[in-house]
Amino acid sequence: MKHWTIATEAEQSPDFRRVLWTGKHTQVVIMTIPEGGEIGEEVHEVDQILTFVSGTAKAKVGGATRNVSQGDLVVVPAGTKHNFKNAGPLPLVLYTVYGPPEHADGAVHKTKEEADRLEEEGKDEPPGE
Repeated sequence: MKHWTIATEAEQSPDFRRVLWTGKHTQVVIMTIPEGGEIGEEVHEVDQILTFVSGTAKAKVGGATRNVSQGDLVVVPAGTKHNFKNAGPLPLVLYTVYGPPEHADGAVHKTKEEADRLEEEGKDEPPGE
């Protein structure tokens, strides 16, 4: 059994992105977006469910825009363009579930720039890719 107090785990991680667990069909990732930062507009070939632990964000999913904050959950179906921008003065903290996995098992990306570079270099591929 894997067990975490997920909100605490997410809030204690200073990293932009940290893969917490990878299974055969899903993956749990925690993220911390700094003040003024964003995930960056992207499209995944996998489904994504994001749960917000603290902070506030402007969510843009498939052309719809909405403010989100602690306790909110957003579903991003595969193939949907999306972005989440930190809209507050504090870090935006969230955890997300990908189905199937989207990132390399155990990946830790300290910054968005590092995450983008590793993706471009093909060094952040999910297991089996």
